[in-house]
Amino acid sequence: MSQPQDNAHIAKSRTRFVLGGGVMLGITLKVASVFVFVAMSAIIKGAEGVPVGQLVFFRSFFALIPVLIFLAWRRELVEGFKTSRPVGHILRGVIGTMGMFLIFFGLTRLPLPEAITIHYATPLFIVIFSALFLHEKIRLFRWTAVLIGLLGVLIIMWPRLTVFSGDLSAMGPETVGAIAAFCACMVSAVAMLMVRTLVKTERSATIVIYFSIVSAVLGLLTIPFLGWVELSLEQTLALVGAGIAGGIGQILLTESYRHAELSTVAPFEYSSMVLSIATGFIVFGEVPTIQMLIGGSIVVAAGIFIIYREHRLGLDRAKARKVTSPA
Repeated sequence: MSQPQDNAHIAKSRTRFVLGGGVMLGITLKVASVFVFVAMSAIIKGAEGVPVGQLVFFRSFFALIPVLIFLAWRRELVEGFKTSRPVGHILRGVIGTMGMFLIFFGLTRLPLPEAITIHYATPLFIVIFSALFLHEKIRLFRWTAVLIGLLGVLIIMWPRLTVFSGDLSAMGPETVGAIAAFCACMVSAVAMLMVRTLVKTERSATIVIYFSIVSAVLGLLTIPFLGWVELSLEQTLALVGAGIAGGIGQILLTESYRHAELSTVAPFEYSSMVLSIATGFIVFGEVPTIQMLIGGSIVVAAGIFIIYREHRLGLDRAKARKVTSPA
């Protein structure tokens, strides 16, 4: 083989190595973010007796610390606060904070694996709302996956849904928690659709910063309505840690998308199901129900299929643009 051919072969091999390393780094960062977010959720769940508004404040305010440090390290701190759409950030922050309130409410009243697994319904509602509000064309395969996924969520929630027994007095904290967790999926889906519009003009860091600020302010505003409790030193440190973990998790998540495609790293979100089961058993002594395992598996399968279809449709659209683009 000639020298130029040797050099080309080496360059091609190096390219494959770098690309492979980038993908593996993206997957590693995604899995790390899952670990951090599950740890954060476990801390929130363990904060029994602390009002939800207080939990939202700690989660949001202290999440700013690692985010701002990271931006300062990258010399992007000033740019992170620049925005041309302050109203859009506020609206997204209000909707997202409503979702956070519902998520935390569900976390404090449900077993950890159930609360996390129910939230897997969020991508399903994103598909539904994309069709309803954005008039996106959703084909039969994805509609089928959405319906199957919602069936899986219903299986998870069914033991908690005593409201359908006709005896409203039988509604306990877990029933209300399951309903709140399910409603959180719908609210979070709306917030994610708002993010879709924001990312067209705004930096990811800017979206995170303003969301954290709005959430922290809204958490403070709940004091006259929900009240706050005096925290012990251990509780304070734990909630500060939860906030910092949330910020670190957001950084890891954002960076994972920088190194690999969304369709590649997104399925690893479902590793949180296994991790939450282990954490719930070890920390809280929670044993997953058979309904949770069956329903969770169905939701995960539906979610992965939707991600796969989105990836294939993205490739098809890119190929169509390439074919129709002028030479």
